[in-house]
Amino acid sequence: MKALIVVDIQNDYFEGGTMVLDGALEASEKAKQIIEKFRNDRLPVIHIQHIALSPDATFFLPYTKGAEFHPNVKPEGGEIVITKYYPNSFLKTDLQKYLQKLEVKELVICGMMTHMCIDATTRAAKDLGYECTLIGDACATRELEISGIKVVSQEVHAAFLSALDYYYANVTTANDYLTAN
Repeated sequence: MKALIVVDIQNDYFEGGTMVLDGALEASEKAKQIIEKFRNDRLPVIHIQHIALSPDATFFLPYTKGAEFHPNVKPEGGEIVITKYYPNSFLKTDLQKYLQKLEVKELVICGMMTHMCIDATTRAAKDLGYECTLIGDACATRELEISGIKVVSQEVHAAFLSALDYYYANVTTANDYLTAN
């Protein structure tokens, strides 16, 4: 059995939000295509929603519009919604329990942010024994900085996808995935 994991495609990552990502709208549109494919094939779609625990947090604050799912990817009746508080979607959540109950062996993953929650979730999924496919253009991230060096979002995105593609997942595009499946 195969399932789709849609990670943190929430309003704060979009224009007007408090942690805007480069390419968020485009990524959400690609994710929507993958979600529609899974719905049409009657395969499980699992939505992950990050809620901030820290009182100092600036995004995904509980009970805010920013923490809500973006309209492009809103869950439909019967789809599982899992709330998480850490980058790894498996950490202290029921995700693994649901996947085991559904006898899922293969995961298709998309969402936000590529360099944080997508990376952590994909690596954890592989470590738990899942075969993973990552829809790279259905993910988005932002510019980062280390030691005064700015790394543009496209390079952050490419670096993380290329690292995951080596061992942790088969990284592909929405179009290639939809054409092959």
